[in-house]
Parts: sequence; C-alpha cells; structure tokens
Amino acid sequence: MQIYVVRSGDTLWKIANTFNTSVEAIVSSNELPEPNNLVVGQALVIPVEGSFYTVQRGDSLWAIGRKFGISYAELARINNIDPNQTLQIGLRLYIPTHIKTPAVSNAYIEPLGGQASQTLLTETRKAAPTLSYLTPFSYQAKNDGTISLVPLTGITEIASENNNSLMMAVTNISNGQFSDQLAREILESKAVQNLLIDNIIAEAKRVGQFSDIHFDFEYMPADLRNAYTEFIAMATERLHKEGYLVSVALAPKTSANQQGQWYAAHDYKALGAIVDYVVLMTYEWGYSGGPPMAVSPIGPVEKVVQYALTEMPADKILLGQNLYGYDWKLPYVPGGQFARAISPQFALSLARQYKVAIQYNMQAQAPYFFYTDADGIRHEVWFEDARSIQAKFDLIKRLKLRGISYWKLGLPFPQNWLLLEDNFDIIKY
Repeated sequence: MQIYVVRSGDTLWKIANTFNTSVEAIVSSNELPEPNNLVVGQALVIPVEGSFYTVQRGDSLWAIGRKFGISYAELARINNIDPNQTLQIGLRLYIPTHIKTPAVSNAYIEPLGGQASQTLLTETRKAAPTLSYLTPFSYQAKNDGTISLVPLTGITEIASENNNSLMMAVTNISNGQFSDQLAREILESKAVQNLLIDNIIAEAKRVGQFSDIHFDFEYMPADLRNAYTEFIAMATERLHKEGYLVSVALAPKTSANQQGQWYAAHDYKALGAIVDYVVLMTYEWGYSGGPPMAVSPIGPVEKVVQYALTEMPADKILLGQNLYGYDWKLPYVPGGQFARAISPQFALSLARQYKVAIQYNMQAQAPYFFYTDADGIRHEVWFEDARSIQAKFDLIKRLKLRGISYWKLGLPFPQNWLLLEDNFDIIKY
C-alpha cells in the first residue's frame, strides 16, 4: 500500500496513472463519495503492491533499507541505481512488499438501545476480517455480584463468520458513568467478588464464544489500588482454571505514582504480572470537554508505552487507538459547549463542504483543519487519517508490542483496515 497526500491540481486519474492503478481501485479502497472533488491535504491509500519512498535530506540506501527491512544492495538493484551513488533528494524509490509482523487486533463494539444498529453491524462486518477479537461493551458489574447483559444479536454471527474470538468487557459503569462507589462496594466484599466471577463464567459458557475476560474498572480512588489488584489476581486464578485468558484496561500513565482518580488505582507492574495482557487507553488527550488538539498525539502515546515497558514485557501490551476525531467550536471555553465526535470520513466531508485544505501536524502526527460554518462560527477539527494510523503501526512494530485495540466500531475509517491488513499478519484464535 502507498499513502499519497492530495496536492492542488490533482485528479484521481492523474494519481492513478502515477501509481499504475485505476481510479476505481482508489475510489473503492478509500470509499470516496465524491471522486471528482478531492480535498487538498487529504491522505489517500493507493492499493498497489509494495510502496514508494521519496528520498529526504540525509537519507542513504542503507538507512532506507533498514527502515523497510531490505538490504541496500537489493534496494539499489530493484530501483536500477548505483549502490554507491549519493541519493538525490526527491528521488522516488520503489519498496517491494514487506514481511508482515504478527499482531493481535481488538475492537470494542457498543450496541445501544437494546440491540446493535444496522449501521454498527455494517461497520463491524467491514472490520471483522482484520480483527482477532470483538469486545461487546459492556457487561456492567452490580454491587450484588450480578452483571447486566449485552445485546449480542448480530455480533456473535459476525464473529463466527470471521473467526473472531469474543472478549467479555466487565466494567464498573452505573447510570452511564464509571462509578467509584460501585467499585468500592465490589472491591470491599469478597463474597460479591466471588459471585461476580461466578456470573461472568456462567455468561461466558452460555454464549460459548468468549475466550477472554476483560476488566475495565475506571475512576477509582488511590485507596482501592491494592484491593483492585487483589481482585484481579483472584479473578485471573479462577478464570484461568476455566480456560479463559484475562486482560485489563489501563489508564494512560507515565509514572508509577501518577496522581488522579483515573490513574492512581491502576498498578501497571502488579497488574501486568498477573494478567495475560493489557490494553493501554492511549487516546483522549484531545477530548470533547477539553481544548482542541489531537486525540492521540504520537509523542504522549509513546511516553505511556515507554513507561509501560518498564513494568511489563512488550508482548503483553495492546496499544489503544481511537477511530474518531472531534469538531470543536471556537473560541474554546472551559466548561462550555462540548465538541462533537466525528468519523474520519465525516471530517473529510466537512473539509470538502467548506472548501478548506487539510493540514498535518508533524509533531502530533495528526491531521487537522479549520472552517467557518454557515452561522459564521469558527471550528477546529482534529481527526485520524492514513498517515496518523501508520505512525501508530510503526510504533507497534518498532517496540514489538502485542498489537492494537480500537475504541470503538461504528464510525467509518476504511483506510485503517486496509493499512492494518497491509502491516500485520493478524492472529486468529
């Protein structure tokens, strides 16, 4: 696959000819609703064998070959150049198909209103071939040890058709929010905890497609840190005996003693030693109630991962990744109006509608743009595109992580699934 950024004056016919492919193939791969109305700065995935690399200042054949896992001599041969010559800046080199890295991929799916909508199921079917797991969100634990059930109609069928394992997400959500009080009531009663595990096992056996149990307990005060760790240890011991893997979701920490109710109760070292793997929630730097910025900027994301690697092995870490962006009204006022969540596809439609170019922040590795709506209100949009998601894939490969976990299915991002399949050999259980 090749990522190409649209320039002023580009047409799909011109781009297709450049890469020796067809207009139809580009339209289909990127699900372009208006093929004749491209947006300057828009990233396209070009469905070709291998990829192309443009030589930058300071590049050498050896360095480029190392980046793509090919010898400098072979790179020179393929491109019919002298291996000893100085590379010209701007020279385009062909990179043959690379060896895929084995990886685990997961995506949360949140059916609301008693059942999964047809739109949600459609997006799930598109993603399922490139997923190891589907995680219905969520089985909500109760203070009496029972759990609320998740409507699985349509989800189990898709999982069966695509050889996806199901992961059971168990949360401390009450009335639509993570509850510190609910967590306390569960974690301070061994009887409730054991009954909770009884009910989790019973539901997993009833459905018959769950292979993993995933605990996502959030917004807990620091004094519950040890109690949560002890609960996960007990749960893991019991669930392992029943043949289930166990994982936990972890808030994005950069140090062991990071303060705050979203962080303090998550003990990376202790939990990482107990469970089979973790999901790092490496997103929401830019969030609906905060100031405009990238949702998952690459620098802060890597800082979280680098800290996690001091507490657990790389093969236990799934990198969390958002499938959405946000549209903020300006000026941003703390405590004022919340930003709306949007899909990458809708972000492109906004840029197209208001005829604005998409910019790219190299430090955050994320696309963004500004527009003024019909009421004269200025907006700032940050979202994901092929470049930003490839940066995360490169991070996963460089640090040899277990894989990736997406929050959440439902908002279309076709480029992601193409690049996921191109970068990784997805493990199916």
